[in-house]
Amino acid sequence: MSFLKEIQKRRTFAIISHPDAGKTTLTEKLLLFGGAIQVAGAVKSNKIRKTAVSDFLEIEKQRGISVTTSVMNFNYNGVKINLLDTPGHKDFAEDTYRTLTAVDSVILVIDCVKGVEEQTEKLMNVCRMRNTPVIVFINKLDREGRNPIELLDEIETKLTIKVKPLSWPVGIGISFKGVYNIYENTFSFFKANKQKIEKDVDKFTSTDDPGLQKLFGDEAKILAEEIDLVNGIYEKFNTEDYLDGKLAPVFFGSALNNFGVKELLDSFIKIAPGPQSRETTKGILEPANNKFSGFVFKIHANIDPRHRDRIAFLRVCSGKFERNKFYYHVRLNREIKFANPAVFMAQDKSLIEEAYPGDVIGLYDSGNFKIGDTLTEGEQFMYKGIPTFSPEIFRELWLTDPFKSKQLGKGILQLTDEGLAQVFIQTNGNRKVVGTVGELQFEVIQYRLLNEYGAACQFRHLNYYKACWVVFDDEKDIDELMRIRSHNLFYDKHQNLVFMAESPYQLNAVKENNPKAQFLFNIEHNTETVELDKVA
Repeated sequence: MSFLKEIQKRRTFAIISHPDAGKTTLTEKLLLFGGAIQVAGAVKSNKIRKTAVSDFLEIEKQRGISVTTSVMNFNYNGVKINLLDTPGHKDFAEDTYRTLTAVDSVILVIDCVKGVEEQTEKLMNVCRMRNTPVIVFINKLDREGRNPIELLDEIETKLTIKVKPLSWPVGIGISFKGVYNIYENTFSFFKANKQKIEKDVDKFTSTDDPGLQKLFGDEAKILAEEIDLVNGIYEKFNTEDYLDGKLAPVFFGSALNNFGVKELLDSFIKIAPGPQSRETTKGILEPANNKFSGFVFKIHANIDPRHRDRIAFLRVCSGKFERNKFYYHVRLNREIKFANPAVFMAQDKSLIEEAYPGDVIGLYDSGNFKIGDTLTEGEQFMYKGIPTFSPEIFRELWLTDPFKSKQLGKGILQLTDEGLAQVFIQTNGNRKVVGTVGELQFEVIQYRLLNEYGAACQFRHLNYYKACWVVFDDEKDIDELMRIRSHNLFYDKHQNLVFMAESPYQLNAVKENNPKAQFLFNIEHNTETVELDKVA
């Protein structure tokens, strides 16, 4: 198959949602329809002993939530799909935000009972920053939820995007019979089987088809009226508006019971964008460029604790990646080759010989990579748009067993490489401070340090307001800061100077006393510049 055809057959997307909207369950069912798995696992179920494929960390299985992005790929109807299941919990939002830099589109899951929730709005704002195409899946139609029209109005109002339903539910809750695919004029009955696919599909010419009357009786007239109403209220589906991020097609269903998932998947592979161009420090780069390049958007330590694997997840952006070929690591200014590149089904991996734009591959890493790194065939540029955020909660890390200091040091550095938390070391000592955007991350770090590195630790609360990266041209520019505020100065793991502000008042005073320095809440690292996302 030609290089261009390989690009055209790929779809790379993330599934995002507020916690408990059914995101990971939908991931499982997409894998089921794609033939990647034979039996789906319930995220929270005592009866179904198999846990979700994408929740592979032990703490995820115990808590029934996703705490890290999982990367999976499968083939469906001749299309190669790269699927990223992201954490829904706000405490792990930074992992989700970075994942969105590596995809070309998203599926946004909304609970039909709760509607649009807080985290849904935040995630949509991130999508809007990049005009990422969004498909909406309204989930849990087998429960007594809200009126579909009411939900569509709420999506348009709260998410500030036009919608167009491409499927429509027949009934809701206990009366839910299935979904009518407006895009294909088909109706699908699904039995309530949580683990396997059982479906009957009936195809019609339109909502006036006599077959609908035979199938539903009087309900056929109601369905036809509802679909006519929907077509009257909402504009005709325009693929260009969807690809520009202006219009969101909407599908209804129940991921848990397989209702509406096939309609979603069938339409997705037809309308979703293939690999898109990406911005670099040397301009826009197209996927059809014949020279390989890609960037690391995620690092996972101990994906298999028995072997202490450290995997860097790389999004291929242009050209063709080949196994055992030397590629240029731009930040380190050196060439590296990869003997065992892999594709993933959560933690299960398969060796690959080659990869194309849109693919997400795992590279075994001995500590060469950090998030945002770029690989090329020798070209000097870095991919842009992969930020590091200032943490909001700070804890001092205490080791409870002094004989495990080496394990603790190694563990905290490797785990913070994943980007879920940051570690800061005081400039005039060895005091370690961990910063996160959510409380739950400390629980995850503590659990993983103990179970993966054998290092028991505790966290002591610190009253810092913000961590600000200090950017300066000359050390004289921060003379006052070094003399008066040295106890507030730390280094991050990349040896960047960080000021820990105890209050907004203190931060403003420091800025006034060091006017030639910049204090940044968000930074983007590359070889040529530190890009400003938001000034403190």
